[in-house]
Amino acid sequence: MRKTAVITGGSGEIGSAISRKFAENGYDVIISYNSNSKRATEFIATLPKGNHTAFHAPTTDSEKLKAFSDFVKDKYGKIDVLVNNAGITTPVAHENLDDLTDEWIDKIMQTNFRGSFAMVRAFKDLLEKSTEDTALIVNISSIAGIFGIGSNVAYCASKAALDSMTRSLARALAPKIRVVSVSPGFVEGEYTSNIDPLFLKNQKDNTPLGRFALGEDVANAVLSTATLLKFSTGTIITVDGGSGWRKTFEIIIKY
Repeated sequence: MRKTAVITGGSGEIGSAISRKFAENGYDVIISYNSNSKRATEFIATLPKGNHTAFHAPTTDSEKLKAFSDFVKDKYGKIDVLVNNAGITTPVAHENLDDLTDEWIDKIMQTNFRGSFAMVRAFKDLLEKSTEDTALIVNISSIAGIFGIGSNVAYCASKAALDSMTRSLARALAPKIRVVSVSPGFVEGEYTSNIDPLFLKNQKDNTPLGRFALGEDVANAVLSTATLLKFSTGTIITVDGGSGWRKTFEIIIKY
């Protein structure tokens, strides 16, 4: 029986790299999307041969997620991997409290934290039907949740909450389901293309491995948690080239 992976936001920049990586390794891939049906269906058609599907299911809509899980149950019967990849943010300087509106705080927390929990709630029973020794949940987090350095204060808080959920659910869902966070730093692509080039150069220069992550780096980390790191749960795997620890070290030295 082929293995199955559900990936939220699976046709986005990072999500598409993760989806393709699983498809290339023999998984049937089921992606959810929020609004861009054309991009999702066209992307699915580019994947290696398999029983792949795109489904409209915003993670903030619990009724849609119930319909999504019912669809997957009817078509696949079980899932082996759930990747909570869908997320949002907006750039707001941390010291600019007025511009981080209540509306944005709610949107960020609902998508990045509550949406991931709602996916676990909707797909827990299908994960427990996995024919693998352990099923797997991967929460795509960020080093912003570890170091408090990111696009805005609410984004950092949402990823810290996601990491806390990872640890809590790793205990609650054991031994059948493992739960890990994969936490990138800057990921080269559409988001970084809108940031001041001088700022990006400074960030790269201060990253020990000398570059930003690629979507492929994140995808490799996610796949490894499914195929190699089978005795890992409740842990946070950073994919940042050492940039987060460099910042922490400099703060410690400064003070």
